[in-house]
Amino acid sequence: MSTISYNATSSKALINQGFSTNPSAVHLTRRGRLARTLLVLSLAVVLASVFGLKAGAGTPDQVGAPTSFIQVTVAPGDTLWSLATRMADGGDVRSLVDEIASVNSLATAEVQAGQKLRIPLR
Repeated sequence: MSTISYNATSSKALINQGFSTNPSAVHLTRRGRLARTLLVLSLAVVLASVFGLKAGAGTPDQVGAPTSFIQVTVAPGDTLWSLATRMADGGDVRSLVDEIASVNSLATAEVQAGQKLRIPLR
């Protein structure tokens, strides 16, 4: 004959038996939590620097050959395009216009008579 024994614990306790809130049952000390935090932060710094290098933040500065300039006083009717055409010697006029604008910190292509411009020599 079989006997049935009744356990006085609740059915909820029986269902959750064996399950704890921390399944790995590893309890870190303060030093362990600090070490874990520092490890995660150092990995985050390494990943950020790798992505920064991929984005071009770590490209080496290339120092080119020193560029010589001449200074030109703009005459009435002159434009950046006409100055660049005279100085390009058959080269790319568009790139020279861009260089003149960047060297002289010009926001627009507008120049005025009497203005002094530095033009890079090629």
